[in-house]
Amino acid sequence: MIESLADDLRPEKYQSLVDVIDHIANEHSALPAFSCLGRTLSYAEIDDLSSRFAFFLQSETELKIGDRIAIQLPNLLQFPIAFYGAVKAGLVVVNTNPLYTATEMAHQFKDSGVKAIVILEAFCDKLEKVLPETQISTIIVAKFGDLQNVIRRQILNLGAKYLKGAAPNHNLPNTYAFLQTVKGANNYIQDSSRGSGDDVALILYTGGTTGFAKGAMLSHNNLIANMMQLRSRCLLLIRDKVENIAAPLPLYHSYAFLLHCLAMPFSGNHNILITNPRDLNSLIKLLKRTRINGFVGINTLYSALLRHKGIKSVDFNKMKFCGAGGMPMSTSVAEEWEEVTGCEIIEGYGLTECSPVVAVNIPGKVKFGTVGPLVPETELRVVDDSGIDVPEGQRGELLIKGPQVMLGYWEKKGANLEAFSEDGWLKTGDYVEVGEEGFITIVDRKKDMILVSGFNVFPNEVEDWVNRHPEVLECAAIGVPSERTGEAIKLFVVTKNDEIPIEVLEAHCREGLTPYKIPRDFTFVDDLPKSIIGKILRRELRD
Repeated sequence: MIESLADDLRPEKYQSLVDVIDHIANEHSALPAFSCLGRTLSYAEIDDLSSRFAFFLQSETELKIGDRIAIQLPNLLQFPIAFYGAVKAGLVVVNTNPLYTATEMAHQFKDSGVKAIVILEAFCDKLEKVLPETQISTIIVAKFGDLQNVIRRQILNLGAKYLKGAAPNHNLPNTYAFLQTVKGANNYIQDSSRGSGDDVALILYTGGTTGFAKGAMLSHNNLIANMMQLRSRCLLLIRDKVENIAAPLPLYHSYAFLLHCLAMPFSGNHNILITNPRDLNSLIKLLKRTRINGFVGINTLYSALLRHKGIKSVDFNKMKFCGAGGMPMSTSVAEEWEEVTGCEIIEGYGLTECSPVVAVNIPGKVKFGTVGPLVPETELRVVDDSGIDVPEGQRGELLIKGPQVMLGYWEKKGANLEAFSEDGWLKTGDYVEVGEEGFITIVDRKKDMILVSGFNVFPNEVEDWVNRHPEVLECAAIGVPSERTGEAIKLFVVTKNDEIPIEVLEAHCREGLTPYKIPRDFTFVDDLPKSIIGKILRRELRD
């Protein structure tokens, strides 16, 4: 039986994300919305600044309704302003990982056809390298200190440029300063044609069975529905309008985006943006000086915090909600976290293709080792390799149907045919068992995907880059267990002549791969196991 959403959570009340944004501004105007680097903006201020940003896009650029705009920012106040403003202007947002190399940026920008970008100054040198390959004509450059008071702004920007070297020199043409875009008039053009219903609102890139990034098209309806589905679970622990929710996961990631840019703002709660969660000392200080009621992380972050000497000096009495997703939680970490903090970790499961939430454990009924039951309005099937439903309790591939399931992949007709069954079910590629009360256990992930610190790494992407080295004949990447990152990448390499120094291969990888995609183990072999038709058999390498 499919669980239904409560009447007050019906997504049909809102025709578009603009309606949701307007609701947030009207209902919660005086409440604190986002804090970062010592500055807090209210929902009224966020609404005003995003409207100014929208009007700038409409009046000062040549962007048209439906054009794509990339947001390549870490967790800063500029992120929600740019997102809300772009939606108000009728643009389609493309979230982009700030850690991307120039090569990865070029692929995503060319594939989505973005015509504008909001980018942190620190990444402009990479954009400069690939700009001629793209359609980008509007470049909006943000700095760390934007939206801070004058003195703090200068300190942060100078520190980023000269002390931390986080703002390398660049020479991009016709750029706009982010501050310039939000200091003009607040009279953006409201028009019902600016996106609603099944119109694409967001493109999020994910890996696929080929290993190459594909853009999942998420509609206004997809995101609104999933926001309400997640809210149905959050309401069991999180009250509206009074809670402080820490945001250590990057907003460009689908789960953090849904939670902090939509679900928590809809609830009128306060999102505390953490720009660099790897700085554990600063994160511990934040937890000590701020009343944090909610915290969402991944296994590696929870584990690192537990190992930090300052964790036992943090008062967790006000912590009500700790969530996890992106990678499997270790039972030992979850149990230790609850012992230290008194707060259980509620693990969930999702895919970018599902906006992303599919299942979440129920507070007070958490079953370690599972990702909980389906969120409301969602159906599942468990099938064998022939697509036939398996008997109850047996493992098989998980298929999903629900209002949060994507429209499809951006301009990838072949991939869409592979992603959906003939009767419209999304094939997750994940193998599961469904137990009592519908609690789902993930027994095996997509066969070849490697999960490094919560980030999907697909072997073909790594292999494609390494194979570009002139001395590499072929290679194959697999995931191996890692205490620090969950999994690490091991690369088997066949060279054309003699072995290549590992240092040379590492340097080559750094040129074209984000750090978490760089192999940690290189093994030279004479040959790779292959099928009759010549396909590399990674399963034999894993065995």
